[in-house]
Amino acid sequence: MKTPAYYLSRFREECKHTRDEFDHGRAWQRIHLALMRGAASASLRKLDPHDPSSWEFCGFSQNGEDGIIDYLLSNLRRTNRYFIEIGASNGLENNTSWLAIVRRYSGLMIEGDSVLSQQCREYFMSLNWGLQIVNARITRENIRDLMDLSLHNNPDLLSLDIDGIDYYVTKGILELGMRPKIIVVEYNSAFGPNACATVEYKEDFDIAKEHPKRLYYGVSISGWRRLFSQHNYRFVTVDQNGVNAFFLDSGEFPADFINHLRTVGFRENFAQMCQHRTTWEGQYELIKNCAFVDIE
Repeated sequence: MKTPAYYLSRFREECKHTRDEFDHGRAWQRIHLALMRGAASASLRKLDPHDPSSWEFCGFSQNGEDGIIDYLLSNLRRTNRYFIEIGASNGLENNTSWLAIVRRYSGLMIEGDSVLSQQCREYFMSLNWGLQIVNARITRENIRDLMDLSLHNNPDLLSLDIDGIDYYVTKGILELGMRPKIIVVEYNSAFGPNACATVEYKEDFDIAKEHPKRLYYGVSISGWRRLFSQHNYRFVTVDQNGVNAFFLDSGEFPADFINHLRTVGFRENFAQMCQHRTTWEGQYELIKNCAFVDIE
Protein backbone atom coordinates (compact mmCIF):
# COMPACT_ATOMS: atom_id res chain seq x y z
CA MET A 1 0.00 0.00 0.00
CA LYS A 2 1.37 3.39 -1.04
CA THR A 3 1.94 5.87 1.76
CA PRO A 4 0.74 9.50 1.86
CA ALA A 5 4.35 10.57 1.42
CA TYR A 6 4.44 8.74 -1.92
CA TYR A 7 1.39 10.60 -3.23
CA LEU A 8 2.74 13.90 -1.92
CA SER A 9 5.99 13.26 -3.77
CA ARG A 10 4.07 12.45 -6.98
CA PHE A 11 1.99 15.60 -6.61
CA ARG A 12 5.09 17.76 -6.17
CA GLU A 13 6.70 16.17 -9.24
CA GLU A 14 3.61 16.80 -11.33
CA CYS A 15 3.50 20.39 -10.13
CA LYS A 16 7.16 20.79 -11.09
CA HIS A 17 6.52 19.51 -14.62
CA THR A 18 3.53 21.83 -14.96
CA ARG A 19 5.58 24.77 -13.71
CA ASP A 20 8.44 23.90 -16.10
CA GLU A 21 6.03 23.72 -19.03
CA PHE A 22 4.54 27.08 -18.00
CA ASP A 23 8.00 28.67 -17.75
CA HIS A 24 8.99 27.31 -21.16
CA GLY A 25 5.73 28.57 -22.61
CA ARG A 26 6.39 32.04 -21.25
CA ALA A 27 9.96 31.91 -22.60
CA TRP A 28 8.73 31.16 -26.11
CA GLN A 29 6.23 33.99 -25.79
CA ARG A 30 9.04 36.36 -24.84
CA ILE A 31 11.17 35.20 -27.78
CA HIS A 32 8.22 35.77 -30.11
CA LEU A 33 7.59 39.20 -28.58
CA ALA A 34 11.27 40.17 -28.88
CA LEU A 35 11.31 39.26 -32.57
CA MET A 36 8.13 41.25 -33.25
CA ARG A 37 9.35 44.21 -31.20
CA GLY A 38 12.70 44.23 -33.00
CA ALA A 39 11.09 44.04 -36.43
CA ALA A 40 8.64 46.83 -35.61
CA SER A 41 11.17 49.19 -34.04
CA ALA A 42 13.74 48.56 -36.80
CA SER A 43 11.20 49.40 -39.50
CA LEU A 44 10.37 52.73 -37.83
CA ARG A 45 13.96 53.98 -37.86
CA LYS A 46 15.05 56.85 -40.07
CA LEU A 47 18.70 55.97 -40.45
CA ASP A 48 21.30 58.69 -40.47
CA PRO A 49 24.78 57.19 -41.09
CA HIS A 50 26.34 59.91 -38.93
CA ASP A 51 23.92 59.76 -35.98
CA PRO A 52 24.19 56.59 -33.84
CA SER A 53 20.97 57.41 -31.97
CA SER A 54 19.08 56.88 -35.24
CA TRP A 55 20.43 53.34 -35.48
CA GLU A 56 18.80 52.13 -32.27
CA PHE A 57 16.12 49.50 -32.05
CA CYS A 58 15.22 47.03 -29.34
CA GLY A 59 14.48 43.33 -29.84
CA PHE A 60 16.19 41.25 -27.18
CA SER A 61 18.34 44.10 -25.85
CA GLN A 62 17.30 46.19 -22.85
CA ASN A 63 17.75 49.45 -24.71
CA GLY A 64 18.73 50.29 -28.29
CA GLU A 65 21.80 48.06 -28.41
CA ASP A 66 20.38 45.65 -31.00
CA GLY A 67 20.07 48.43 -33.55
CA ILE A 68 23.47 50.02 -32.93
CA ILE A 69 25.22 46.64 -33.06
CA ASP A 70 23.32 45.62 -36.20
CA TYR A 71 24.26 48.83 -37.99
CA LEU A 72 27.91 48.73 -36.96
CA LEU A 73 28.21 45.13 -38.15
CA SER A 74 26.76 46.11 -41.53
CA ASN A 75 29.68 48.52 -41.99
CA LEU A 76 32.50 46.10 -41.19
CA ARG A 77 35.08 45.63 -43.93
CA ARG A 78 35.53 41.95 -43.07
CA THR A 79 33.33 39.74 -40.96
CA ASN A 80 33.66 36.30 -39.38
CA ARG A 81 30.04 36.31 -38.14
CA TYR A 82 31.07 35.40 -34.62
CA PHE A 83 30.35 37.05 -31.28
CA ILE A 84 31.19 36.66 -27.60
CA GLU A 85 28.86 37.81 -24.84
CA ILE A 86 29.91 37.71 -21.20
CA GLY A 87 26.84 38.07 -19.02
CA ALA A 88 24.36 36.57 -21.48
CA SER A 89 21.73 35.76 -18.83
CA ASN A 90 19.08 33.30 -20.09
CA GLY A 91 19.19 34.80 -23.58
CA LEU A 92 15.80 36.45 -23.33
CA GLU A 93 17.34 39.86 -22.68
CA ASN A 94 20.88 40.44 -23.88
CA ASN A 95 22.91 41.94 -26.73
CA THR A 96 23.49 38.89 -28.94
CA SER A 97 20.29 36.83 -29.17
CA TRP A 98 19.14 39.06 -32.03
CA LEU A 99 22.33 38.19 -33.91
CA ALA A 100 21.98 34.49 -33.09
CA ILE A 101 18.37 34.13 -34.21
CA VAL A 102 17.81 36.79 -36.87
CA ARG A 103 21.29 37.18 -38.36
CA ARG A 104 22.29 33.54 -37.76
CA TYR A 105 25.65 34.45 -36.23
CA SER A 106 27.58 31.82 -34.35
CA GLY A 107 28.87 32.75 -30.96
CA LEU A 108 29.84 32.14 -27.38
CA MET A 109 27.34 33.04 -24.66
CA ILE A 110 28.83 32.99 -21.17
CA GLU A 111 26.74 33.28 -18.01
CA GLY A 112 27.86 32.91 -14.40
CA ASP A 113 24.47 31.84 -13.02
CA SER A 114 24.02 28.10 -13.60
CA VAL A 115 20.21 28.27 -13.73
CA LEU A 116 20.16 31.11 -16.25
CA SER A 117 22.83 29.41 -18.33
CA GLN A 118 20.84 26.18 -18.47
CA GLN A 119 17.70 28.09 -19.44
CA CYS A 120 19.63 29.81 -22.23
CA ARG A 121 20.79 26.43 -23.48
CA GLU A 122 17.25 25.03 -23.44
CA TYR A 123 15.71 28.05 -25.16
CA PHE A 124 18.29 28.82 -27.83
CA MET A 125 20.42 25.80 -28.76
CA SER A 126 17.66 24.34 -30.93
CA LEU A 127 17.32 27.68 -32.74
CA ASN A 128 20.99 27.95 -33.67
CA TRP A 129 23.43 25.05 -33.42
CA GLY A 130 26.31 27.46 -33.94
CA LEU A 131 25.96 28.66 -30.35
CA GLN A 132 28.19 27.60 -27.49
CA ILE A 133 26.55 28.34 -24.15
CA VAL A 134 28.87 28.11 -21.17
CA ASN A 135 28.23 28.43 -17.45
CA ALA A 136 31.29 30.28 -16.13
CA ARG A 137 32.09 33.31 -14.01
CA ILE A 138 34.82 35.18 -15.84
CA THR A 139 37.39 36.83 -13.57
CA ARG A 140 40.91 38.18 -13.95
CA GLU A 141 42.22 34.75 -12.98
CA ASN A 142 40.54 32.66 -15.69
CA ILE A 143 40.51 34.92 -18.75
CA ARG A 144 42.79 32.53 -20.62
CA ASP A 145 39.99 29.98 -20.48
CA LEU A 146 37.88 32.41 -22.50
CA MET A 147 40.62 32.61 -25.12
CA ASP A 148 40.60 28.83 -25.39
CA LEU A 149 36.80 28.70 -25.75
CA SER A 150 36.55 31.31 -28.49
CA LEU A 151 36.74 30.23 -32.14
CA HIS A 152 38.20 33.59 -33.14
CA ASN A 153 40.76 35.93 -31.63
CA ASN A 154 39.04 38.83 -33.42
CA PRO A 155 35.29 38.23 -33.08
CA ASP A 156 33.04 40.73 -34.80
CA LEU A 157 31.54 41.61 -31.43
CA LEU A 158 32.38 41.40 -27.74
CA SER A 159 29.59 42.40 -25.36
CA LEU A 160 30.30 42.48 -21.64
CA ASP A 161 27.93 43.22 -18.77
CA ILE A 162 28.67 41.56 -15.43
CA ASP A 163 27.69 44.41 -13.08
CA GLY A 164 30.96 44.47 -11.22
CA ILE A 165 34.56 43.90 -12.23
CA ASP A 166 33.93 44.66 -15.91
CA TYR A 167 37.01 46.88 -16.19
CA TYR A 168 39.45 44.24 -14.97
CA VAL A 169 38.01 41.50 -17.19
CA THR A 170 38.02 43.71 -20.29
CA LYS A 171 41.54 44.96 -19.59
CA GLY A 172 42.75 41.38 -19.23
CA ILE A 173 41.09 40.33 -22.49
CA LEU A 174 42.77 43.14 -24.41
CA GLU A 175 46.16 42.61 -22.80
CA LEU A 176 46.10 38.94 -23.74
CA GLY A 177 45.79 39.93 -27.39
CA MET A 178 42.13 39.43 -28.19
CA ARG A 179 41.03 42.08 -30.67
CA PRO A 180 37.23 42.28 -31.08
CA LYS A 181 36.14 44.55 -33.91
CA ILE A 182 33.25 46.04 -31.91
CA ILE A 183 33.03 46.16 -28.11
CA VAL A 184 29.92 47.01 -26.10
CA VAL A 185 30.25 47.62 -22.37
CA GLU A 186 27.93 48.93 -19.67
CA TYR A 187 29.07 52.08 -17.88
CA ASN A 188 27.92 53.39 -14.51
CA SER A 189 26.54 56.92 -14.93
CA ALA A 190 26.45 57.37 -11.13
CA PHE A 191 30.22 57.93 -11.35
CA GLY A 192 29.56 61.01 -13.49
CA PRO A 193 30.90 62.07 -16.90
CA ASN A 194 34.44 63.04 -15.91
CA ALA A 195 35.81 60.63 -13.29
CA CYS A 196 38.14 57.90 -14.58
CA ALA A 197 37.27 55.31 -11.98
CA THR A 198 36.14 51.77 -11.30
CA VAL A 199 35.40 49.59 -8.28
CA GLU A 200 37.98 47.69 -6.30
CA TYR A 201 38.75 44.25 -7.66
CA LYS A 202 37.13 41.28 -5.95
CA GLU A 203 36.99 37.91 -7.62
CA ASP A 204 33.59 37.26 -6.02
CA PHE A 205 32.19 40.78 -6.54
CA ASP A 206 28.40 40.84 -6.03
CA ILE A 207 26.55 44.06 -6.78
CA ALA A 208 23.76 43.17 -4.35
CA LYS A 209 26.19 42.75 -1.46
CA GLU A 210 28.59 45.61 -2.10
CA HIS A 211 26.10 48.43 -1.46
CA PRO A 212 22.40 48.45 -0.51
CA LYS A 213 21.54 50.91 -3.31
CA ARG A 214 23.21 48.73 -5.99
CA LEU A 215 25.00 51.78 -7.36
CA TYR A 216 28.55 50.66 -6.62
CA TYR A 217 29.56 48.63 -9.66
CA GLY A 218 31.36 48.83 -12.96
CA VAL A 219 33.21 51.67 -14.62
CA SER A 220 32.73 55.36 -15.40
CA ILE A 221 32.36 56.36 -19.04
CA SER A 222 35.63 58.32 -18.96
CA GLY A 223 37.34 55.31 -17.44
CA TRP A 224 36.22 53.15 -20.34
CA ARG A 225 37.32 55.75 -22.87
CA ARG A 226 40.77 55.94 -21.29
CA LEU A 227 41.20 52.15 -21.32
CA PHE A 228 40.09 51.71 -24.91
CA SER A 229 42.14 54.64 -26.19
CA GLN A 230 45.22 52.90 -24.78
CA HIS A 231 44.40 49.98 -27.07
CA ASN A 232 43.63 52.16 -30.10
CA TYR A 233 39.88 51.74 -30.06
CA ARG A 234 37.59 54.51 -31.27
CA PHE A 235 34.67 55.68 -29.14
CA VAL A 236 31.35 55.59 -31.00
CA THR A 237 28.64 56.74 -28.60
CA VAL A 238 26.50 55.88 -25.61
CA ASP A 239 22.93 54.72 -26.06
CA GLN A 240 20.02 57.09 -25.48
CA ASN A 241 19.10 55.46 -22.16
CA GLY A 242 22.56 56.01 -20.71
CA VAL A 243 23.49 52.38 -20.14
CA ASN A 244 25.97 51.15 -22.76
CA ALA A 245 29.06 52.52 -24.49
CA PHE A 246 30.27 51.39 -27.92
CA PHE A 247 33.82 51.18 -29.21
CA LEU A 248 35.32 49.95 -32.46
CA ASP A 249 38.61 48.99 -34.03
CA SER A 250 38.96 51.75 -36.60
CA GLY A 251 41.04 49.54 -38.88
CA GLU A 252 38.01 47.35 -39.47
CA PHE A 253 35.78 50.17 -40.78
CA PRO A 254 35.90 52.59 -43.71
CA ALA A 255 37.48 55.90 -42.71
CA ASP A 256 34.57 57.91 -44.13
CA PHE A 257 32.17 56.08 -41.87
CA ILE A 258 34.20 56.67 -38.71
CA ASN A 259 35.27 60.25 -39.29
CA HIS A 260 31.75 61.61 -39.69
CA LEU A 261 30.14 60.07 -36.60
CA ARG A 262 28.33 62.46 -34.27
CA THR A 263 29.12 60.98 -30.89
CA VAL A 264 27.41 61.57 -27.54
CA GLY A 265 29.84 61.26 -24.64
CA PHE A 266 27.52 60.82 -21.66
CA ARG A 267 23.90 60.29 -20.78
CA GLU A 268 22.19 59.59 -17.48
CA ASN A 269 21.12 56.00 -16.83
CA PHE A 270 17.36 56.48 -17.09
CA ALA A 271 16.51 53.48 -14.89
CA GLN A 272 18.83 54.59 -12.07
CA MET A 273 17.50 58.13 -12.21
CA CYS A 274 13.89 56.90 -12.02
CA GLN A 275 14.64 54.48 -9.20
CA HIS A 276 16.62 56.91 -7.03
CA ARG A 277 14.76 60.07 -8.04
CA THR A 278 17.96 62.02 -8.52
CA THR A 279 20.64 62.74 -11.12
CA TRP A 280 24.10 61.23 -11.09
CA GLU A 281 25.31 63.82 -8.59
CA GLY A 282 22.76 62.65 -6.03
CA GLN A 283 23.51 59.02 -6.80
CA TYR A 284 27.21 59.59 -6.32
CA GLU A 285 26.53 61.08 -2.88
CA LEU A 286 25.11 57.70 -1.87
CA ILE A 287 28.32 55.85 -2.75
CA LYS A 288 31.06 58.46 -2.36
CA ASN A 289 32.50 56.71 0.69
CA CYS A 290 33.00 53.45 -1.20
CA ALA A 291 36.44 52.41 -2.41
CA PHE A 292 37.25 53.61 -5.94
CA VAL A 293 40.25 52.88 -8.13
CA ASP A 294 41.55 55.57 -10.48
CA ILE A 295 42.18 54.45 -14.05
CA GLU A 296 45.48 55.93 -15.13
